[in-house]
Amino acid sequence: QVQLVESGGGLVQPGGSLRLSCAASGFTFSSYTMSWYRQAPGKERELVATISSTGGTTSYAASVKGRFTISRDNAKNTVYLQMNRLKPEDTAVYYCKRIGPGVYWGQGTQVTVSS
Repeated sequence: QVQLVESGGGLVQPGGSLRLSCAASGFTFSSYTMSWYRQAPGKERELVATISSTGGTTSYAASVKGRFTISRDNAKNTVYLQMNRLKPEDTAVYYCKRIGPGVYWGQGTQVTVSS
């Protein structure tokens, strides 16, 4: 079965960095576009970044462009989100998602940006 396991979240000061990982299993990872989403308290889940199956194409929400970088390692079945120059408004639970048939989410990883 499809499984997505996020990790790498934590508490970081404003201006700091974190790298999130999402380990995938149960499907042919290299065939699927993958995305990162986030959900802040009291807000709807929003798309943060997307990467094509080969990694050749990426896209970002305007709020994170220039600060976040999505990447993937198809040999390790893992997608990453490098987050730099973090702001308090980046505080949220971050999820990865497989784009394609079916709806599959991981359990999420909490990112808190606070001094």
